[in-house]
Amino acid sequence: NGTAIFTQDQKLPGMLTAVVLHPPRFGAKVASFDAAGVQGIPGVRQVIEIPTGVAVLASNFWSAKKARDALKVQWDDSAAYKGSSAEIMAGFRKAAEQPGAVARNEGDAAKAIAGAARVLEASYEFPYLAHAAMEPLNCVIRIADDDTIEVWNGEQMHTGDQFALAKYFGVKPEQVKINMLFAGGSFGRRANPAADYLLECASIALALARAGQRNVPVKLVWTREDDMRAGYYRPAFFHSLKAGLDAGGNVVGWQHRLVGQSIAAGTAFESGMVKNGVDATSVEGASNLPYALPAIHVDLHSPKLPVPVLWWRSVGSTHTAYSTETFVDELAAAAKQDPVEFRRGLLGKHPRHLAVLELAAREAGWGKPLAPGKSGEKRGRGVALHESFNTYVAEVVEVTVKADNSFTVDRVVCAVDCGIAVNPDNVRAQMEGGIGYGLSAALYGAITLKDGVVEQSNFHDYPALRINEAPRIEVHIVPSTAAPTGVGEPGTPVVAPALANALFAATGKRLRTLPMKLT
Repeated sequence: NGTAIFTQDQKLPGMLTAVVLHPPRFGAKVASFDAAGVQGIPGVRQVIEIPTGVAVLASNFWSAKKARDALKVQWDDSAAYKGSSAEIMAGFRKAAEQPGAVARNEGDAAKAIAGAARVLEASYEFPYLAHAAMEPLNCVIRIADDDTIEVWNGEQMHTGDQFALAKYFGVKPEQVKINMLFAGGSFGRRANPAADYLLECASIALALARAGQRNVPVKLVWTREDDMRAGYYRPAFFHSLKAGLDAGGNVVGWQHRLVGQSIAAGTAFESGMVKNGVDATSVEGASNLPYALPAIHVDLHSPKLPVPVLWWRSVGSTHTAYSTETFVDELAAAAKQDPVEFRRGLLGKHPRHLAVLELAAREAGWGKPLAPGKSGEKRGRGVALHESFNTYVAEVVEVTVKADNSFTVDRVVCAVDCGIAVNPDNVRAQMEGGIGYGLSAALYGAITLKDGVVEQSNFHDYPALRINEAPRIEVHIVPSTAAPTGVGEPGTPVVAPALANALFAATGKRLRTLPMKLT
């Protein structure tokens, strides 16, 4: 009914709005700045240099933004990153030529593949992705006279934020009160282990307090451009896969090498998530592949780069589901087997995976011919299967490819086993939203760097799926008595490989670089 309060709605007496001019390159610092052009802009109160850039405080957002646009800043780029996306990916490819830290090793995959009747290889490239939530980052912080800190924020990881702020201000955690408001999307961006935007707001509030201005609420607002260009991102990744088939079309060996930045390394989560050089979030979906394989080897390189990275809706599964499920499709085609039947034959020990596969296939009419398209059009149907966050999802996608190689996603049939569906309507809504989010990334998502500068800035060059592009989505829930699991993320990683497999069925083309392009 419109009464829900988001952080952007929050208004407090005497509140100042802050916007920050961030450096264009990661690692750059302020060398000097000239605020002369800010003089005379109504509502502007102060201009402050902070560790992450230059902050402008005003009585309202528009005045603060106008003043920020008038600032003249000289950046110290001596320690700034000046690489490009092409250079990053080239480095990843080079790293993939050597063995990495072992995430899974069963049998002798190299020997099995060497003796196979047929060997298939494929490599995949995944770009950085922005979270692009509809409500960009924002928060409100007030320092009281007694050194208590009060925060208003759309929280995703409140305990971590409370401890990070307590450490920053040098107070006890119980002196930090967090008012949790609604967030207009997050997808992992507001679960930052470094609490970056909160600490940025904290630095502004602390500067005011040290100048004798306590009890002044500071509302930090990031613009869409800030959100796109100032990090954090889903890591870019490179995958190299190789598998062998025997004369009967059976998989005898599987090798999977991944190269990409660790999200957990250097954070409070490192000790629990990084073991023997392997970040579990980097290889999830690859190291726990459910298919019955006589020999499998998965390893990982985690190069360190200055580009800040973070969880992104369904984390490692965002890239592992794509590479594994499109490669399985390639193996099925090489074995001259139906994609569903091929998977079915490898899932004997995983009944929950098998159940969602069969439900999605049945409800989609798998095996029945698609209605023909208009003259010059080709139609195709593809399937994919994946487990993330202990929830099992299979999706079947139907596409129509036009003569000019443009295409539409017509229908998505989703089957989900999330244990007991406590609120079936919510399960369906989350699957639908996750599918839409996954399609946005598959069709459009790419953050690219040139000379160290992020090239995208807003939805004109980092599009989100529009309502007229959205497919018809059908969600089918597997009845279950198992403990309920997550539904906010597992719908996302499955749609891209299912779409890629549908496009192969229609055109015979394999897509190994995202976002997808047929031309």
